[in-house]
Amino acid sequence: VQLQASGGGLVQPGGSLRLSCAASGSISGFSAMGWYRQAPGKQRELVASITSGGSTVSGDSVKGRFTISRDNAKNTVYLQMNSLNPEDTAVYYCRAQTWARSSYWGRGTQVTVSS
Repeated sequence: VQLQASGGGLVQPGGSLRLSCAASGSISGFSAMGWYRQAPGKQRELVASITSGGSTVSGDSVKGRFTISRDNAKNTVYLQMNSLNPEDTAVYYCRAQTWARSSYWGRGTQVTVSS
């Protein structure tokens, strides 16, 4: 399966963006879908993930600001990002995890938060 992330861009502090991750095939068979990010000079970190059953997990730095959701009919996962701050600047990646614990990664989308 191929994953295509989109929706990144330049936004002012306090602003919002919604990222989309469109899969070339069905996402309903994956155990979980997730968003990760990597800032320059830093390790890739989990932003948020959602299981096939709809349970979600969010990183501490984004709790209360970011929301992950999935639309199985559209084979798409979303990341709604609110109250963005410069520390959220990073390349955001989509990941699909199989029940066998292998993963597919999409190409990232750049999010820049700056005034």
